[in-house]
Amino acid sequence: MKVWIHFVRAPVRVISISKRRTHSKLKRQMVGLKLALSQEKAETKEMLSTYKKYTRKQATPEEMINANKQFIDILKGLGLGVFAVLPFAPITIPILIKIGKMVGVDILPSSFNRDKKSK
Repeated sequence: MKVWIHFVRAPVRVISISKRRTHSKLKRQMVGLKLALSQEKAETKEMLSTYKKYTRKQATPEEMINANKQFIDILKGLGLGVFAVLPFAPITIPILIKIGKMVGVDILPSSFNRDKKSK
């Protein structure tokens, strides 16, 4: 009888552990997404203030270079936004990112790239 009880408990325990692990992994990914989006928001506000300075001819060339890089990041995000409305977006977006890496094209905005953050 004890063997039967342990045999039944083990799958329940394994399912419970894997459920908790998946939940914590999803939570970490959501926090990472939140941080990346907040970084993009701050960079975009800085870009807009730089463009505002440029209209008054008060922006330095370094500020304009950084603002133009951020504008390119915004365009990258808009490009991925087009694929987000397609029916198979959870499949197509990761495939596009992989193909972009293979070809050497950076599809994701700079705040979403983990490799560049560590450097």
